[in-house]
Amino acid sequence: MTQTEIAIKMVLDRWIGSILNFNKHLNELSDEQLQREIATGKNRGIYLLGHLIAVHDDMLILLGIGEKLFPELNEPFIKEADRVAPQIPSASELRVMWVKHNEMLQEKFEKVTADEWFAKHTAVSEEDFLKEPHRNKLNIIITRTSHLQYHTGQLVLLK
Repeated sequence: MTQTEIAIKMVLDRWIGSILNFNKHLNELSDEQLQREIATGKNRGIYLLGHLIAVHDDMLILLGIGEKLFPELNEPFIKEADRVAPQIPSASELRVMWVKHNEMLQEKFEKVTADEWFAKHTAVSEEDFLKEPHRNKLNIIITRTSHLQYHTGQLVLLK
């Protein structure tokens, strides 16, 4: 295994570990518990779950590996704050979307080559990428893993 392949494996292993950790905590919560606020006046657990699905859906575009699976989640979970959208999917519907999305992402990640991981993502121009080659697809996984871990820490507060 080359140094590049080791680096990619390290990043993807951390992504998978973070998904599994989030799943563990999510599965310990009831749908009713997901309706509670993380802290007074803050987002509810159900909003965090929808938000993560929507953010991970954006990764498909950023990585150039597909179209959004759940584009209808963008408005209520990225553009809007919690409780602003008149209607959102139920906790049980979001749980199913979460599992489906993670399975699909995993399948797509397994097909990305080492060279592709170090290619530019779709939100960076060719000109900027020449100056900042770290703005690559693998870096998207790193930032989204940190984002996921942050929200996992919030979700734990619902217990």
